[in-house]
Parts: sequence; C-alpha cells; structure tokens
Amino acid sequence: MNLCRFVTMKTLIISPTYNESKNISTLVETVFTRNPESHLLIVDDSSPDGTAEIVKNLQSNYPNLFLEIREVKNGLGKAYLFGFKWALDRKYETIVQMDADMSHHPKEIPAMIDLLKENDLVIGSRYINGVSVINWPLERLFLSFGANIYSRVVTGMPIKDATGGFKVWSAKVLKSISLDEVKSSGYSFQIEMNFRCWHKGFKLVEHPIIFIDRTVGESKMSKSIMFEAVWIVWRLRLWRIFRINK
Repeated sequence: MNLCRFVTMKTLIISPTYNESKNISTLVETVFTRNPESHLLIVDDSSPDGTAEIVKNLQSNYPNLFLEIREVKNGLGKAYLFGFKWALDRKYETIVQMDADMSHHPKEIPAMIDLLKENDLVIGSRYINGVSVINWPLERLFLSFGANIYSRVVTGMPIKDATGGFKVWSAKVLKSISLDEVKSSGYSFQIEMNFRCWHKGFKLVEHPIIFIDRTVGESKMSKSIMFEAVWIVWRLRLWRIFRINK
C-alpha cells in the first residue's frame, strides 16, 4: 500500500498550543520527519512561556510551518475552529487535528489519511481495541472510558472514542458544518464535532492508536470541561430526536 501518495494531497495539520514550550520543538520536528509534504499550523493562544517565539525560530528551517497567534485564550474548541476556517480559506483537502504534547504520535497520520479513501472522518481511537492508554492514573482512565460509554448511549453515535482529539477530516465535512454555531470546547467539542459529522450522514471510522499522556508540561483538563461534556450529549440527543440538522 502506497501511503505517501495520499499524504501528498494538500494536507494541513493543526495543533493548538498554550504553554507548550517544552514540547513544541519535538512536535514540529517529528511531524515533518514523518510527514514531509504536509503543512503544519500552530494556533497559539498567546502563551506566556514563549511557545510562539520558538515556532517563529523554527519557521526558518521548516517552510511548511505556519503560526497564528490569538490574543485571548478561550478554549481548545475555539482554537480548532479557527484552524478549520484557516484551512478551508486556503483550500486544503485534508485537515488533521492533533495535540501538541506528543500524546498523539505523528507516525499515525499517513495511515489515517489513507483511510479517507473510503471515509469522511478518521478518529484516532484509544478504545477501539480495548484500552490503549499509557501514563494515565486509574481515576482519569475510568473517567474517560466512562464518559465515552455515556456519550455513546445518550447520543447513539457508534463511536467508542468520541472524546479523542486526534482526527483526520475531509474538507467537505467541515464545509458542510456550521462552524460558527459550534459553541462547546474540550471533551464536549470533540463529541459535538463527531455528532455533527455523523448526523449529516458522513462516514466515520476509528483507527487504533496508543495514547501516551504528556511527560512534560501541564494538563489542560478542568472540572468545567468535564461538566460541559455531561450536558452537551443531551443537547445532541434532542437534535437527533427532533431531526435538527445544523
């Protein structure tokens, strides 16, 4: 199977950052080593630790590296929406989203892009083949695994890892979604975007990955993000019941 042929499609990898100075150089180097033909967009929320300055310095070595700095930190979901619109404005055909802390390994990108031949959204899944998570405490693992069961039962989506943030989108899916109407962030952002894709009849598939929790830097998880995920699934269920198609 010739994976390289599919990676050479006009592909943009989006990675939001906030205080990722300890990880960003490794991310950029690994992305371009594994995916030399792709473009990488860093969406930085004015990180006080100098993340953006590191990216600016790296741009001299990586011509396919782009940086956009947002003035206000207002959530992971908003950063991805910014990146999606940036990608669509520039006519990218394939859009990859991934975390900047190396918990999503860039080596999986070619295989995930290859799956777009027959699918519209490819989800890097921690739970499609059992549990593939490293370095998480049991409490967080149970929370994540339970949240995905909860999401699947309430919304009806046939997805085992609805909260995962490693995905490859076909541009046609993002064009069909009313991005300005997406309000959620964090876990709930991932759930809502998956639902909008599935609800419109696009084809989703899960690709098994090994998720390795960050070894440097600090987690962005908070109680507000978890609470948001609890209620968003019921809103999505109502959309499905009343056939609301946004």
